[in-house]
Amino acid sequence: MITVKHLSKQFGEISVLKDVNAEIKKGEIISIIGPSGTGKSTFLRCLNLLEKPSSGEILINGTSLLSPETDIHLLRRKMGMVFQSFNLFTHLMVIENLMLGPLHLLKLSRQVAFDRAMKLLETVGLAARAYAFPDELSGGQKQRVAIARALAMEPEILLFDEPTSALDPTMVSEVLAVIRKLKDQGMTMMIVTHEMNFARDVSSRIFYMDDGIIFEEGAPDQIFDHPRQEKTRAFLRKISLFRFTAEGKAFDIYRFNAELEEFCIRHLLSRKQIHNLQLICEEALVNLLFPVSAKVELSIGCSDDNRKTEITFEFDRQTGNPMENPGPEQELSCMIVQRLTSESSFTSEDNISRLRFVLKENNTQVSS
Repeated sequence: MITVKHLSKQFGEISVLKDVNAEIKKGEIISIIGPSGTGKSTFLRCLNLLEKPSSGEILINGTSLLSPETDIHLLRRKMGMVFQSFNLFTHLMVIENLMLGPLHLLKLSRQVAFDRAMKLLETVGLAARAYAFPDELSGGQKQRVAIARALAMEPEILLFDEPTSALDPTMVSEVLAVIRKLKDQGMTMMIVTHEMNFARDVSSRIFYMDDGIIFEEGAPDQIFDHPRQEKTRAFLRKISLFRFTAEGKAFDIYRFNAELEEFCIRHLLSRKQIHNLQLICEEALVNLLFPVSAKVELSIGCSDDNRKTEITFEFDRQTGNPMENPGPEQELSCMIVQRLTSESSFTSEDNISRLRFVLKENNTQVSS
């Protein structure tokens, strides 16, 4: 679908992209990860000529994007772009933002453009906000509108440039849920992201970019569990994931605590942080989640740069956030988890629920 050969981009004397080569097939989801300033966003912007490459070749379905004979505007319509800063027209209502491109570029009738826009707003859960203005929306809602607007042009591929980086943590999950839905629909996507857990779960392949090139690429399990390059390993040590599948009847809490402790020590967490993490997980799993779900997928993300530690529980559940309106037997567990965490969020879609916490950075410790 997209072939990139020896792509380079210079800004003055600075080489941002040096020799990028890639092949993206229809239906693939490519997550692009790597340190800041290594050309990830520039790579995406070159693909739809928001930045003109200095040299190299970009082929879309065999047609050269850089050929003088190519109809650039026609090819651009095949690629939707979602930016980290939303880029919505603030003077237009949500429905008008979605209708603008189809009316003026696709030459659709107002009724057809309206019907398409409303259907897309239903897809991203915002049909009720069709007549709101962007400034009346939350950050997560704005980004969902931006995704719907990109889809209104019926692109063959969507490019996401850090779609959650401008959002509060509680809003990130609602945007990622929409991207997961697009994956299920077979949309081809390239996503620059710092959400490692999401990248691992949703991607067909991972591109690790460093020093202006795709330094390593492979399936998520290969990149995250068995990276071949030292630079990739060094980067993933800074944003590392602990994953554990906990099943109520077979949950071995001693093995779990031992594996979690080993992970935490490797990432230089303090003894109090380790204790608090173990306590959060034990209270959430045993007293809040196992009574309603037999199996829970747990992941813990730890960043060496800012010491932020996130805990995510993924499980089957139909009846809402287990942290809200707990029964008498769950109240103490909820209090312990709330005291030890600084943020929490809950989402549920397609029979899968996700409960997310951020470990407090202070030295609060609760005795178990």
